[in-house]
Amino acid sequence: MKVVNIVGARPNLMKIAPLMDVMVRTPGIEPILVHTGQHYDERMSDLFFRELGIPAPDHYLGVGSGTHAQQTAQVMVRLEPLFEELRPDLVLVVGDVNSTVAAALVASKLGIRLAHVEAGLRSFDRSMPEEVNRVVTDALSDLLFTTERSAEENLRREGIAEEKIHFVGNVMIDTLLRHRERAEALGVPARFGLAPGEYAVVTLHRPSNVDAPDALARMVDVMVAVQERLPVVFPVHPRTRSRLAEAGLLTRLEALPDVRLTEPLGYLEFLGLMAGARLVLTDSGGVQEETTILGVPCLTVRENTERPVTITHGTNRLVGTEPARIIAAVDETLAAPRPDGRRPELWDGRAAERIVGVLASLWGIPMAPGASWPEPRVPEAASR
Repeated sequence: MKVVNIVGARPNLMKIAPLMDVMVRTPGIEPILVHTGQHYDERMSDLFFRELGIPAPDHYLGVGSGTHAQQTAQVMVRLEPLFEELRPDLVLVVGDVNSTVAAALVASKLGIRLAHVEAGLRSFDRSMPEEVNRVVTDALSDLLFTTERSAEENLRREGIAEEKIHFVGNVMIDTLLRHRERAEALGVPARFGLAPGEYAVVTLHRPSNVDAPDALARMVDVMVAVQERLPVVFPVHPRTRSRLAEAGLLTRLEALPDVRLTEPLGYLEFLGLMAGARLVLTDSGGVQEETTILGVPCLTVRENTERPVTITHGTNRLVGTEPARIIAAVDETLAAPRPDGRRPELWDGRAAERIVGVLASLWGIPMAPGASWPEPRVPEAASR
């Protein structure tokens, strides 16, 4: 079975790593890794591949940045002849970036079966480009692998056939659980002169928070207030740094006595930093999931989330984008004991095994002697 796995941005790498690991070890599956180059920083990408043990891409497309239309179109133009050459049995996409939806469109038009990992997540906010990518990719997919029960419900409402949906858990958590001890052993907080449990971590990259100068100024106001309560470490996304500089806000942040600005960190460094934090302020979906498993309070500076299980089972809380509301939530968090979140169902480090087990079963691939796959959980409606 020839499986083409698509990645395009750094968050995809944490999701594809456990899948590639299981596929490489499964006789009868030939995994091919394609990196579109949608987001590419040589130092950071090489670091992620090395840290996560991902094989070098078999094909690198070098698409680069651009508008959403330009980027999606370039990925499609470069993938079409590659898919025709490789003639895979399956194209597997992860997450919700432009490369995800571009690969889905090309595979669908060429009649190649398509699998979507992290299917069914919905913020119900079509102003988010990622939401459009998710809806389109799910509509085109033949196999939809979900991370939480709400995702199944969303897919059913959209008319997805029950037999296409497989509840398997969260591959991001596979990666986190595999590398957590290594990450914490790095002692990252000490590099910033900080003790575990005595600092906040901030990440910002959503257009709604960083593209408009007034919205970005509100986020800076928040950091001004938070650093008066406890030190802040802010790994600055390159795009966010550019917006801060353009708005004249970067020098203000740099002058704050208890804000540590840093370049983007490698996966292990950032995981170790988050694991030691007293709280995290973020607009990232992945960070909401990771803090849930780490048991770190997470304040999400958005009005919605496509990952509701991080609120119902985890440590996440939606706090919007108004500084007064965010600061009130920070004070409440600091005054309360560390939350005791529950680990969501099937977030157990074996999601990749379940996914590959489904593929092996559908394609009639025998297991290696003595091997066994965790049983995939069928959606509740299908089991009644």
